[in-house]
Amino acid sequence: MATNPGDHTSAASANRSANPSDGIAIGGDPARAGKRLAGKRAIVTGAGSGIGRASARLFAAEGATVLAVDKNIESVSETVAMIVADGGKAIAAAADVGNETDVQALVARAVAELGGLEVFYANAGISGGDVPMSEQTVAQWQEVLRVNLIGPFLALKHAGAHMAAQGRGSIICTASVAGLRANAGGNPYSASKAGVVSLVQTGANTYWGTGVRVNAICPGLIETGMTRPIFDRARAAGSQDKLGQINPLQRFGLPQEIAAMALFLASDDASYVNGQAIAVDGGLTSSLPFKRRAR
Repeated sequence: MATNPGDHTSAASANRSANPSDGIAIGGDPARAGKRLAGKRAIVTGAGSGIGRASARLFAAEGATVLAVDKNIESVSETVAMIVADGGKAIAAAADVGNETDVQALVARAVAELGGLEVFYANAGISGGDVPMSEQTVAQWQEVLRVNLIGPFLALKHAGAHMAAQGRGSIICTASVAGLRANAGGNPYSASKAGVVSLVQTGANTYWGTGVRVNAICPGLIETGMTRPIFDRARAAGSQDKLGQINPLQRFGLPQEIAAMALFLASDDASYVNGQAIAVDGGLTSSLPFKRRAR
C-alpha cells in the first residue's frame, strides 16, 4: 500500500516507524501462546514467509496441526522446521493455490493425513507489481486474479464443502485495505482484493445454516516479502521514517499482528463472526487520508 511522502513526523514517531515493536506489545507471539486451537486441523497457504509463516507458527503454537502450503517447497519446509522446533505439529506441501486440482489435493491430504479440517487460511497472494495502467496487460490481470481471487474461491469451494458436511469450520482469506480504498495498491491487485471482500460476504451466505464461517482480514502496510520493494526503496532513499506514518498509530505493521487476527477468526472465540472483512491497519481506513501540518 502507498505511503505519503509529504507527511511530517516527530523524531519519536519516526523511531516507532523504523522499529514498530519497540515498546509495543505485539500480538501473535508463539512464545506466549495458549491452546485456542487445540485439536483443530488447519491449512495455511503462503506459509513460506511473511503473514503465512507467522500464522502457521502461531496456529501450531495454539494447538493446531498445520498443513503449511507454499509454491516454494524449500521456504515452507523451513516454516515447518520452525514449528517442529517449537514443539508443534506440521507438514509441508507445495501447491499452486490458483489451480483447482492442487487445492482439491490439499483438502484431501489434510483430511487423510491430519484426520480432518476445521480451518483454511487462504493467505497466498501476489502483488502484480507497480505497472502503469497504460502498460498493464490482460495476462497480468488474469494471473493476479487467478491467484488472489480464484485461489480463495477454490478454498471456499473445496474446504467449505468438507466443513459444511461436518457442520463446522472457519475459512479466512487475506484481502487488503487496497480492496477497501484507493491508492493502496495497483489496479489488478486492488480489484482482486475487493473481490475477496465480496467473496467472503457472499460465501458466508452461500454456507447459510451449515456452521461454516467465512471472513477476511484486510492488512494495511505490513513488512513482508511482497512489500519488501517498498521498504527497500524507502531505506535506500533514507525515507524509512515515512513508512506507515499516515495511520493514527504512525507505524507499519508486522506479520505477527495479522497472524493474531487470523488466530482469533480461526478460534471458537470468533464463533459469531461471519461474513466480515476486518481491517488490521493501524486505523488507516478509519478516516480519509490527510497530510498532517508541519509543527
